[in-house]
Order: sequence, then C-alpha cells, then structure tokens
Amino acid sequence: MPVYALPAELTLDSASEVRRLALAALRAQTTPWVVDAGALAHFDSSTLALLLELRRAAPLEQLDVRAVPARLSDLAAAYGLEFLFDAAAAHS
Repeated sequence: MPVYALPAELTLDSASEVRRLALAALRAQTTPWVVDAGALAHFDSSTLALLLELRRAAPLEQLDVRAVPARLSDLAAAYGLEFLFDAAAAHS
C-alpha cells in the first residue's frame, strides 16, 4: 500500500505546496489513504488543517495517519481533533 510521507517541516509557509503534492499522490491510491507523519519535526496548526483537508478529500473520508509525533497528537487534542488519528491507534 503506497504511503505519502510528510516532510520534516510543515508550517503555514509550506502547507500549500505539501497539500498539492499530497493530494496528487493520494488521489492515485485506493482507500484508506495513508500518511506517514514520522518525519515531522517542525510543524504548526497548519499541519492539522492539512490533515483535515486530506481526510475530507479521501474516499469515504478514510485517512490513516501513521507515526504521529506526540506533540502533534497533543496539538490535535488541544483543538479537539483527536479523531484524525483514530485509524492510527488501531495499528499500534
């Protein structure tokens, strides 16, 4: 199953380009879309916005985000977006 890997840095400055690349790569996949967040080292809330958009764009809204950094998980919890990583918890 193909996996789209997020870059080490994903902030507001790079989110549009990452969005374009991710959608192009993921649209060629079957469900669920799989995103690897393991490389993320420097990110902000635009990462959550991107993941929300990818989830909405995925067929049947099936987005599996793997290797979620603890800080990203904490940020999602602060915004009430823990559901973004529900599929990832099933793989733990």
